[in-house]
Amino acid sequence: MSEQPPYLRIADELRQRIAEHVWEPGDRLPSRAQIGQECGVGENVVRRAQELLISQGVLEGRAGSGTYVAEPRERVRVVRSSAREQPSGSPFRQDMKALRRQSDWESRTDAKVPAPAEIAKRLGIAEGELCVRTTYEFLADGKPVQLSTSWEPYAITGGTLVVLPEGGPHAGAGVVNRMAEIGVTISHAVEQPEPRHATAEEASLLGIQKAALVTHIRRTYYSDEGRPAETADIVVPAAHCEIVYEIPISR
Repeated sequence: MSEQPPYLRIADELRQRIAEHVWEPGDRLPSRAQIGQECGVGENVVRRAQELLISQGVLEGRAGSGTYVAEPRERVRVVRSSAREQPSGSPFRQDMKALRRQSDWESRTDAKVPAPAEIAKRLGIAEGELCVRTTYEFLADGKPVQLSTSWEPYAITGGTLVVLPEGGPHAGAGVVNRMAEIGVTISHAVEQPEPRHATAEEASLLGIQKAALVTHIRRTYYSDEGRPAETADIVVPAAHCEIVYEIPISR
């Protein structure tokens, strides 16, 4: 078995010191040079270890000040389940209500946006075909906990009352309920989650460290005819959110 990389060993050492209350939440860590000297490694190894722990929410970096032990923060539970697609409200709002948190979201819609190649492939349309794009920032107690960018083919909703997801008489009703208003029945969704590092823009919007770990979910809704009706890229910070999948069982 290969030896553990030095930065992982140092990360374990720093994590152990925090667990043993050598450093408490809010404490400033010694300099990288001092930690490196104590542990017999170079400053770059300590830097990599600290960056890993920052991405996991154990530490936090403060520009011009140093690295600190992060204050404990309850992870937001994000539940993914077809059973939660209810006419009465959004699944996100249900999740926040269960945690006794105030939920809200901000959005921006751009109509008639040419579909990029990847989005066109996911929607089964030609590259450059017009779509309605909506970006979302979901908030819990006023703090961002989830980002989403939604794409809907303009050919499906154009000229109808549901063309704007967050505007008109069916604003905020969700994809399933809005599509039902124009005779499109959503039968299922396909989600593909994968871990990756946050982009600079995502980190800024979510209030996390640059390159922190996030879970990126590619979700596509399909009609009962097998046609993609909407696709979205959902991004949640791994350190602040846990994603749970509920699997309904038919009897």
